[in-house]
Amino acid sequence: MTAAQSARLLIVGPQGSGKGTQGIRIADAFGIPAISTGDMFRAAISNGTELGQKVTEIIHAGNLVPDELTSAVVRERLEQDDAAAGFLLDGYPRNLGQVAALDEILGARGEELDAVIELVVPRDESIERLSLRAAEQGRTDDTEQVIANRLAIYERETAPILDVYRERGIVDEIDGVGSLDEITDRVIGALERRGLIRTAAV
Repeated sequence: MTAAQSARLLIVGPQGSGKGTQGIRIADAFGIPAISTGDMFRAAISNGTELGQKVTEIIHAGNLVPDELTSAVVRERLEQDDAAAGFLLDGYPRNLGQVAALDEILGARGEELDAVIELVVPRDESIERLSLRAAEQGRTDDTEQVIANRLAIYERETAPILDVYRERGIVDEIDGVGSLDEITDRVIGALERRGLIRTAAV
């Protein structure tokens, strides 16, 4: 596969959509880092940065990391050398405030997102996958109701984000049901049609 000079991607999908796995596969195909919110927080904490120390205090207090701090951690992560030729974001932005913050971060660099990959998975399929995963991992607290609530939060917070990116014409809706290779091929095909990949072979 021959990729473009750089690619700045975002992958979005409900819990159980497989976006973490697909994100890594696509990022590897481009030779760019797959960056999840969790990864960013762990890196900031392990590097002992000032931001990392703040995140540690918030998490230890049992609180959610506020948007402003999350965006600061993203800014810090994207300034690292391995993200110079592009990146794939997973889990950020997750609300409209974070979309605006990412626009500001990228705008200051003269950049913008090239594509947003939306993995589309029916709600029943997501619940089934998450329930199976919870059973395999022995997570008794992940009841069907808890899982349904998480999906409702995703639907409530993420829909407006996708609407913004659809207006910009950069969203590719990908059927998230099938084998790992089938789904990866669909994503690669969509990115190829955008001219981000000149010759696709996965």
